[in-house]
Amino acid sequence: MHNILFLYLSMLREETFDYHLKWAWHKISKYYNQIAVNEGITMAVGNVLLSIEKEGTPATSLGPMMGMEPRSLSRILNSMEEKGLIERKPDPNDKRVNRVHLTELGKQGRAISRNTVIDLNQKLRSKFTEAELSTFFIVMQKLKNIDLNELAYEPTH
Repeated sequence: MHNILFLYLSMLREETFDYHLKWAWHKISKYYNQIAVNEGITMAVGNVLLSIEKEGTPATSLGPMMGMEPRSLSRILNSMEEKGLIERKPDPNDKRVNRVHLTELGKQGRAISRNTVIDLNQKLRSKFTEAELSTFFIVMQKLKNIDLNELAYEPTH
């Protein structure tokens, strides 16, 4: 434990993965929220709109898909329903399951959200070379595939 603490204390925050990931996500989410507020929604609402499939999505699968806690998702869904962006309907094959569907207003919001994501990604891609983008996506894919719980039990040298 002492070695891990020393290693952490001897690292500059700019040398850690989490610093850069949190900083980048904060910058991106701030950008998205600035645009979303002009449309009368939030980035979280836009993310939900993008996650709902054409045939509807079970409410219980939205949280894990988006990395949200059920309580937070429930508040967002209730707010979206009040604003007329979504409606909940029982699944035709399993009445125990409620599916979330986009209303016409929700489909318009989804189109705006989708175009905003595409626009930002095109702008960001123009700032990097193909080699830089390739390296970025390789590193991110590897990071995505690492089981961080397994790393907790690996000895540090």
